[in-house]
Amino acid sequence: MFRLRILAVILGLGFLPACDNRPVVDNGGDLCEEELVTLRVEVLTADGARVKGATVTAIHLETNQSITGVTNEEGISRAVNESLGAGTVRLHATAGAKVSPPLEVEWQCDGCHCSPIPGAVTLQLNP
Repeated sequence: MFRLRILAVILGLGFLPACDNRPVVDNGGDLCEEELVTLRVEVLTADGARVKGATVTAIHLETNQSITGVTNEEGISRAVNESLGAGTVRLHATAGAKVSPPLEVEWQCDGCHCSPIPGAVTLQLNP
């Protein structure tokens, strides 16, 4: 009798991970554990050349939370990510005295991740 109770408790504990209110999809892995979704931001000069070392800043308009990143040798930053949450995020880039006009991206979230719309943007520095 005691062994049956222990067996029932052990089997019951096996079902606890399924009670976390996330959508369950059996795809061989947990999608919610994957890397953060990022926004591809390309920074160009006024004449269209890619800018290495430009600072990209993203500010969530409702929470004022921000992320700052720097473009790589191809003029691309992937520092802006889903950690800002759902809502409108305003982006701009700077390189020295040059600044891009602001651009807004909408992040939409599901049960596991947030995705930007559009998924990639280009910021062009003023001359």
